[in-house]
Amino acid sequence: MPQLPEIGQLVIVRKRPFVVTEIIASTPGLNGVDASPTHLVKLSSVEDDGLGEEQSVIWEIEPGTTVHDKSTLPDPDTFDHPKRLQAFLDAVRWGAVSQADDKALQSPFRSGIEIDDYQLDPVVRALSMPRVNLLIADDVGLGKTIEAGLVVQELILRHRVRSVLIVCPSSLQVQWQEEMRDKFGLEFRIIDSQSQSDLRRKRGLHVNPWSHFPRLITSIDFLKRERPLRTFRETLPAGDQPTYPRAYDLMIVDEAHNIAPSGRGKYATDSQRTLAIRSLCPHFEHKLFLSATPHNGYRESFAALLELLDNQRFARAVTPDRNQLDAVMVRRMKSELKLRWDGSRRFAERTVLHLEVPYTDVERQAHQTLRQYSELRLQQATSDGERMAAEFVLKLLKKRLFSSPAAFGITLSKHIATVGGKTSFSTVSRDMADFSDDFADDEEYETQTAELVASISQTLSSITVPEKALQKQLSDYADKASHLTDSKAQTLINWLNTTLRPKRQWNEERVIIFTEYRATQKWLFDLLAREGFAQQGRLVMIYGGMPNDQRESIKAAFQTHPRESLVRILLATDAASEGVNLQNHCNKLIHFEIPWNPNRMEQRNGRVDRHGQKADAVLIYHFVGAGFAAAGVTGKVGDLEGDLEFLMRAAQKVETIREDLGKVGPVIASQVEEAMLGRRQQLDTTRAEKDAEPARRMLKFERKLREQLEKLSDQLHATKTELNLTPEHIENVVRVGLELADQPALIPIEVDGLWPDTTGIRTSCPVFRLPVLSHSWARCAEGLAHPHSKCIRPIVFDAALATGRDDVVLAHLNHRLVQMCLRLLRAEIWSLGQQSKHLSRVSACVVDDASIRHPVVIAHGRIVVLGGDNHRLHEEVIAAAGTFSQGRFNRMNVGETKVALQAVTDVPVPPAIEETF
Repeated sequence: MPQLPEIGQLVIVRKRPFVVTEIIASTPGLNGVDASPTHLVKLSSVEDDGLGEEQSVIWEIEPGTTVHDKSTLPDPDTFDHPKRLQAFLDAVRWGAVSQADDKALQSPFRSGIEIDDYQLDPVVRALSMPRVNLLIADDVGLGKTIEAGLVVQELILRHRVRSVLIVCPSSLQVQWQEEMRDKFGLEFRIIDSQSQSDLRRKRGLHVNPWSHFPRLITSIDFLKRERPLRTFRETLPAGDQPTYPRAYDLMIVDEAHNIAPSGRGKYATDSQRTLAIRSLCPHFEHKLFLSATPHNGYRESFAALLELLDNQRFARAVTPDRNQLDAVMVRRMKSELKLRWDGSRRFAERTVLHLEVPYTDVERQAHQTLRQYSELRLQQATSDGERMAAEFVLKLLKKRLFSSPAAFGITLSKHIATVGGKTSFSTVSRDMADFSDDFADDEEYETQTAELVASISQTLSSITVPEKALQKQLSDYADKASHLTDSKAQTLINWLNTTLRPKRQWNEERVIIFTEYRATQKWLFDLLAREGFAQQGRLVMIYGGMPNDQRESIKAAFQTHPRESLVRILLATDAASEGVNLQNHCNKLIHFEIPWNPNRMEQRNGRVDRHGQKADAVLIYHFVGAGFAAAGVTGKVGDLEGDLEFLMRAAQKVETIREDLGKVGPVIASQVEEAMLGRRQQLDTTRAEKDAEPARRMLKFERKLREQLEKLSDQLHATKTELNLTPEHIENVVRVGLELADQPALIPIEVDGLWPDTTGIRTSCPVFRLPVLSHSWARCAEGLAHPHSKCIRPIVFDAALATGRDDVVLAHLNHRLVQMCLRLLRAEIWSLGQQSKHLSRVSACVVDDASIRHPVVIAHGRIVVLGGDNHRLHEEVIAAAGTFSQGRFNRMNVGETKVALQAVTDVPVPPAIEETF
């Protein structure tokens, strides 16, 4: 009969340490008259990886149980090398993160990225909040994903968060998954229709995808659907069940302005997205909303968004209080963070340039013909509905003509084949209202557009003879021009030859060329290929709907240094651009057509104008008519050059009002459409900018940013010093961990620019090749393959050595190799009595006589305070010391103990002295 433990005792069950929290005896007679009573023993894990995890067992029938009256030290029969004991103490100290301590930051040291001081503000704020409700509203390109990752990492470390749900646009799901995996070592799983089907095939039809893993990513448009939302609600408490503690821990909503209710009228009207998030928010303890444009200019809508974030501070019908808003919102603009402490630029300077195109008479005539056709079509409209339908088709035709003859020809042919059916407008009015150009798949976008053009064209009046003649002219132009290099494409080719291939010799410059349409992308690729730009893989494409493996391969090639990858030109569509980081070795971007939507333009520019851009300037190019620079006005709106000038003025305006893009952007988009239909001659955003002023004042806070950044930097430095988080200490932990696990040692290697050290500062090699590891340790090599070349990269432990390089991998605290070594060393805490196979936990070292004149004994202890739910409230490693002098032991005070700890060295004492002890 196994010994029955008592409440509070340490036990080993299923080879894991637990503390007993409750013992329930069986009811007498339940097991039979003569049967011995049994006991249900409730346990709580004390392991770092499972702290607070609960387990219940029937003690009498549970095999392999062990009861320990108290935790005992190993029975040492030898001394550990000082480096071994230091590795053990570091492992224990680095895992000692408590909920109550809001000063020490560990997440920056558990990420494989370079972190700027300003990115620490959200995580510092989060630690000071009992319930984390934060709106991170930093400018585009400041690294909101990194800031959110730091918050997630820190809350997980402190056991304040276990379950995390990230809600984002569908095109950003993979990006979020990769960022969390590669930069923070956190595994997230995507929930969509495909993964849901795969999960049910593996685990059965009744598996709930929302409860199968603690960290999930989904898209807002998938979540808002009836079936996914219903299955999610099945994981929530029923109406008669308590809602506290909450079912989930942390919800992150990216591009949070998408869930804000529409506020154009007097009241904010909830969308399906809003309703979905509103129904789930009460069941999450913490919430993070991310958006560069949180305020769309409508107070009611902004207040409703804040109510979703924190309904204790805000209500949708009440103007937000500035003090309460300051408590939950983090907002910094690039203009406020231009310079680092040393005066160097933190972000590149964005410059908008133009490429003048000498359009031919044939091209001008095509645009003039389309304008004439549009006027006749609108004259034929017999009702407001038909006029609206005609404007929809004509705007689309004009946008695609601005893009390329190929894109224009596809839509024109569909329109010509179906126009004049005179079907009821009511059948397509809803389709028009629901139509969006925000598609994740370009082929699906083309298909939907063609179907909508066909159905709308059928509602229009019959074609007249003059219109038929104009259709014929446009069709002939599209057929001929689609097989030729037009003036804009030739201007692009000339620029590419001058900038990337001078005198037919490729340099290391790169460029991204954006287009809205897949048809234009294909057409442009063929033209450039005929000019020799596609040879040796210099020209590549990414587009919506491309398989993820192909997309990631191309992205990796473009992000690799030009010396290692031959790619120089990337053709990208809008569907593939959102969330893609392409700034490593590219600072030039060309808009093949100027988007009519300012947000779309800013989304494109953000691919290179963002945190991590190495160049001093980002160059953005737009096409305009010849003579744009010389003349204030090159033509009236309606002519080809005049239309392009209007679009260029709109693009320039976007640059000056980027802070107010949420309010002024829709006005610019509306005025662009009016101008393209011939109803406007001048761009005027004066009133919109004036209306945006209250919103700008609400979001603007007077903060002493410089002092704040210095404080954050000091806080990070203090944590690093207190915890001994140096590259040397992390390297030592890995060396000792591999040795204890009977794995091969790290292999020092030479890498250009790192070792040998030409400066003479370093005396030992800081870069290592990871040997072939066995068993579960083999997974430590995951992520070492270069994304492009697939070569296995060496590792470094110093973040400064990995900055700006992709040929080495930083082994940070959350890297799998470091984590396995830390876990192995911390497991020694529970190696009780004679069970310890690895460490004696006793060491002796030689110190300088100038520091310590008598032998000193230092004892380290670990204090852990658990709450009622067995979650760790506080943990720290303490030290007490004393000296041996004249045969007596004398206790040392705190100051003397610190001096003794600082005097510790890696030099072991001679064997003769070890024998003495």
